[in-house]
Amino acid sequence: MNRESKVQGEGDKEADRRYRKRTKEYLENNDVDKAAIRAAPRSRVEAEDLKAAEAAGKKRAKGEDPAIRRRSATS
Repeated sequence: MNRESKVQGEGDKEADRRYRKRTKEYLENNDVDKAAIRAAPRSRVEAEDLKAAEAAGKKRAKGEDPAIRRRSATS
């Protein structure tokens, strides 16, 4: 294995640090509620297209992440 390689795989701590820093900065400097409203479908047709795309993606998935169900059950 090349010891000079910077690829760390799923446990990439540097990528995790960058992600957390950028996410924190975004949350501190932006109105998340307004961003959510802007990201919402603009029409019934667009909403249906998004649902169809989600269903197509789930069709290929191995299964729902159990953590998602746990989070939504406690929310």
